[in-house]
Amino acid sequence: MMFISLIWITERTRTLEIWNTSTPLQEVQAALGEERPEHYLPAMPDLAKMGEELVKTGRTIGPDGKRSKYISKHYVCTTCHNLELEDPDLRISDPETRLTFAKENNLPFLQGTTFKGIVNRESWYNDDYVKKYGDEKIERAHENLRESIQLCAIECSQGRPMKDWEIEAVLAYYWTLQYTLEDLKLTEANLQKLNTDKNDPAKNESTQAWLRSFYNTISPAHFYDAPPDKNVGYEGLVGDPAKGKDLYELSCLHCHNADGVSHYVLDNSSLSFRHLERKITKDSHFSLYQIIAYGTYSIPGHKPYMPHYPEERMNKQQVEDLRAYVEMMAK
Repeated sequence: MMFISLIWITERTRTLEIWNTSTPLQEVQAALGEERPEHYLPAMPDLAKMGEELVKTGRTIGPDGKRSKYISKHYVCTTCHNLELEDPDLRISDPETRLTFAKENNLPFLQGTTFKGIVNRESWYNDDYVKKYGDEKIERAHENLRESIQLCAIECSQGRPMKDWEIEAVLAYYWTLQYTLEDLKLTEANLQKLNTDKNDPAKNESTQAWLRSFYNTISPAHFYDAPPDKNVGYEGLVGDPAKGKDLYELSCLHCHNADGVSHYVLDNSSLSFRHLERKITKDSHFSLYQIIAYGTYSIPGHKPYMPHYPEERMNKQQVEDLRAYVEMMAK
């Protein structure tokens, strides 16, 4: 009888547990019967601290007590990725609203997606990344977060292969950045529905799907070309220099400032704007149209390069906005 009572008390306690805004999304999904993702790790604060140092500085004190070598001599993860929420609505990947949100929250406007919620996604290097780099490495990275971390270290940051413990440390840190129910912006009514429906196993599957409707499970990435005529630009689009100013300050100057990772230094001087303005219509990687759509590739003796912007990270209208600002400031 005592054994039965203990089982009843345990089940009753679990049923009465109230999920609130601070509850991690993955814990809710697991409680609703979803299988943990392959990249799941339980909370490991010490390992996560090592991962945080790797993400922010490129090295840490390893399990052997020695300082690890830099993953990359050129970049750290935060060169191209934020650690905070970027989108006011997690269901939509829209660079226009993201720029406004970035300005309001003092965030850089970057090529890579944020690491916030990266463990809650179901694929990585999506859409045109797969089409463009459709080899075995990308295919593995598309479906596996650990492989994605490794690919980014070797290819994107032009660095060395990461050791297994380093990947696990970064992954442990990523789990500290997972979504909570607050990030999904559930209303009080939504939370009440969730806490009610969770007690009915027959509703688990529909509740799982309902939760996914509050966020994008992938980060879409579609590429575009430079305009056929750079003098004309993207036809039908008129640039807004005010928005272009935000793009210049939150995007260009993030890497191209005097202390940035790029050898091509920009500032707010007329010299910078006039150089950019002269190159806009040229077939040159200094052209805004060329560099934003295609980026640059590393070359022998000079591994640093600039990644391009997918349409979901900076769209054609924003390129015109940036052009309008550069031309205005070059006068």
